[in-house]
Amino acid sequence: MLRKILATIAGIIAASLSIYLIETLGHTLFPYPEGAKPMDMEWIKNNIDLIPRGSMIAVIIAHGVGIAVGMFIAGLIAKTSIIPAYIVAGFMVVATIANWFMIPSPTWFYIADGISVIAGFLFGKPLARRHIYGKIETIRS
Repeated sequence: MLRKILATIAGIIAASLSIYLIETLGHTLFPYPEGAKPMDMEWIKNNIDLIPRGSMIAVIIAHGVGIAVGMFIAGLIAKTSIIPAYIVAGFMVVATIANWFMIPSPTWFYIADGISVIAGFLFGKPLARRHIYGKIETIRS
């Protein structure tokens, strides 16, 4: 049980760290305009159209990669259950959706980010399963 809890926490930390690193790289490669206040949520809400598209694409990529990395780490540590990886994915999906509500963005961003999150889950699931020992129950219909 303790291993599963540790796997979940480590997965969330790994996902968050990978998202932070990719977003930071994106914001470095595609800097905000002069005078921007990227730490001010109100500025971002009111000036979303001034944020470079490349920077927004980096955020989209970060969300998908973050889920996959978090699921991979959770599976690597858990070793006997896929549940911690699913918890990590669920937590990151909720965080992504919360981000959508906090920062109004163009429709293309929501669609691309949703696709990225789904892709991250679909890619992260086999990565997590690869490290699970023992039987994983599957539902057969």
